[in-house]
Amino acid sequence: MSTDRPSPEKITNLATGGWACAALGAAVRHSLFTHVGKGSHTVEEIAAAAGLSVRGTRALVDGLVGIGLLAVDGGRYHNGPEAAAFLVEGKPSYLGGFAKFTFEELNQWALLDEVVKTGMPAEDVNFEENPFWEELVLSIAPSSMPNAQAAAAHLQIAEAGAVSILDVGGGSGVYSAVVLKANHRATSKQLDWANVNRVARGYVATHGVADRFHTIDGDFHKLDFGSALYDVAIFSHIAHSETPDDNVELFRKLRRALKEGGTLVVIDFVQRDDRSGPPFALLFHLNMLLHSQGGATYRQSDYRAWLTKAGFTQITFEPTAGAASLFYAR
Repeated sequence: MSTDRPSPEKITNLATGGWACAALGAAVRHSLFTHVGKGSHTVEEIAAAAGLSVRGTRALVDGLVGIGLLAVDGGRYHNGPEAAAFLVEGKPSYLGGFAKFTFEELNQWALLDEVVKTGMPAEDVNFEENPFWEELVLSIAPSSMPNAQAAAAHLQIAEAGAVSILDVGGGSGVYSAVVLKANHRATSKQLDWANVNRVARGYVATHGVADRFHTIDGDFHKLDFGSALYDVAIFSHIAHSETPDDNVELFRKLRRALKEGGTLVVIDFVQRDDRSGPPFALLFHLNMLLHSQGGATYRQSDYRAWLTKAGFTQITFEPTAGAASLFYAR
């Protein structure tokens, strides 16, 4: 019989998880990992480069060493592998924007004990033309890039000829950017709020494919997607903001918009059918409780049922190495 006893370490780490989020957020706000990457290695050098106090910098770098983002050797600090890959400004993989976003939301998470009582967000939810989307969509674009590349590879976009793409709620335009770079004959149309579409046009332009990218401004719940116009439709990280009935209706509209034989790609954080994981999808359910009136993270079986009800007959599920999963429906 095992004599191992439970350790309090997990509880301690979880109880202080907000400290780690705050340390990461403060470091990113002050470009600390970027300064270290550019050659500032002592506390005094980092403080001078970032415009911080020496006392504050010493405490911050200690915290960052504690959570494994910095390493120290002989009083000189270096970025750990994750910080070097994802937290140095200017790199395509930069996730500092997402870290800042979660840091700024910490006060809302403090309301969770009340929100679980009511089942409704503590603050009014306003999706229409909300400025926060402009920052959010760019902050999560790097994490969406691998999924966009996986979808393009699965659909063999590079060899598909003059395909037409519809991206509903496309955010930064990262999926369009990947598809249009892979296939010089492809065209893409994004439906989103006007302020988000402005951001997307700028993002897609940085990839050199803006001439084949078009946008339609408005609420995709109310917009008509058309009939038999597109070879591929993309619905990325939108389903978790919707109710089950809304998802069925949107999938019906997307099916009508597809040409015969066209494919719908759905990307989201998907739970296992027994709700045992993956961990991020389960935790993200709480995020949707805090920030939406009817959103959630849903099970694989939920998506299959909705897609079938919407008229799709061939549904393929593709997990990824990251937090999100993909469905392909025809």
